Amino acid sequence: MDKILIVDDTPAVLQALSLLLEIHGYDVITTTSPVQALQYANQLRVSLVIQDMNFTGDTTSGDEGKELFYQLRHLDPHLPVILITAWTDLEQAIELVKAGAVDYIAKPWDDQKLLNTIVNLVALGKANQASEKLQRQQAITESTKSIANNVGLVYASPAMQRVVDMAVQVAKSDISVLITGANGSGKEKIAEVVQANSLIPDAPFIKVNCGALPADLIEAELFGAEAGAYTGANKKRIGLFEAADGGTLFLDEIGNLPYSGQTKLLRVIQTGEFQRLGSVNTIKTNVRVISATNSNLLDAIATGEFREDLFYRLNVIELHVPSLANRVDDIMPLVHHFLPNRELSLSAENALKSHLWQGNVRELENGCKRVAVLKPTGVIEAEDFALSEQVNNRLEPTVAKQANAGPTKQQLEIAMREHKGVIARVARHFNLSRQALYRRLDKFEIPY
Repeated sequence: MDKILIVDDTPAVLQALSLLLEIHGYDVITTTSPVQALQYANQLRVSLVIQDMNFTGDTTSGDEGKELFYQLRHLDPHLPVILITAWTDLEQAIELVKAGAVDYIAKPWDDQKLLNTIVNLVALGKANQASEKLQRQQAITESTKSIANNVGLVYASPAMQRVVDMAVQVAKSDISVLITGANGSGKEKIAEVVQANSLIPDAPFIKVNCGALPADLIEAELFGAEAGAYTGANKKRIGLFEAADGGTLFLDEIGNLPYSGQTKLLRVIQTGEFQRLGSVNTIKTNVRVISATNSNLLDAIATGEFREDLFYRLNVIELHVPSLANRVDDIMPLVHHFLPNRELSLSAENALKSHLWQGNVRELENGCKRVAVLKPTGVIEAEDFALSEQVNNRLEPTVAKQANAGPTKQQLEIAMREHKGVIARVARHFNLSRQALYRRLDKFEIPY
């Protein structure tokens, strides 16, 4: 219900206007005090103000009304204000209309004309607010897209926009971030977005694939080693944590880190201290940790393959990157990025959009590279991408069955409301992993 604030020093005017507006469905707030009127306007969602020009007996200058008007305008430049005028302050009212007041009514007023004016102005005020909100959102979106473009992240989907927005939001803090998503979906690019928008964008940003670390050399890789600490260590070696001091360490595929490495990693994250292999001297370091995984770490915790205490140290904020099949709007912008100035047939575009992209962006990039080599000129057709028919056919029984499994959009929306958007509770409700739940939410474009 729209709130109308009426400010007038005459109780009869307040009563008459209140009765008129309440009969027509408005929520009316009245006051004789300009000071209280400002408090109401500041604290409540007022849709329109009707204000007198004078509030003190025997005063006809309109200066009091003028002062209140400018104070209201300062609070909310888009708040519609209607002035109640007598012939003595009509000139002042006209001046305020030129300054931004939307209308004035003379005493006595015409009820129907006033009601029509209020309906139009309330609608205009809402339209202005919506337009301003949209402009702010567009400015933020353009800003984050520019940020993403700077690190080579190409996207157009709302699902990816939400991930980028959140990445930019958490970037300014020094908390640990866990980025989840399938292989090739763009987790490393999101990590780069976080780093680029952090308070230390120019500090060291060290990347390491945990799955590629040899089990017997994990400690040396992460924390360094003194000369002679192990066979083949002919000179002192600086570890990744020491190299990243004052900056960020990106631990990709953290789910592949052996359990012994997890224990050593937990200690340095907790204390900020470590020792080089073969040394008794403690080194202090200040490193922000961003990690990424394509694994379900909760399942790994349940099977004893991943430390639960490390998980909660790494997963202060989780950013889930949807699979490419769940953000179809990103496919063609990515194709045009990988194949600039090339023309695709309509059938090629349709084939690309219907493909499941199990390898995600990496698979799409490789397909585009293949086309660039094998068909460097001419219009690109669907067959040029050599997409697998078994994977490409979304109506294939097994794939269709998998796509239809799980909760429906309506069931998800009901559960999100019931559990107040708490992802862990909704996931337990449907017996899904959080990653699986994120994928379905992105598929149905349900905000979270």
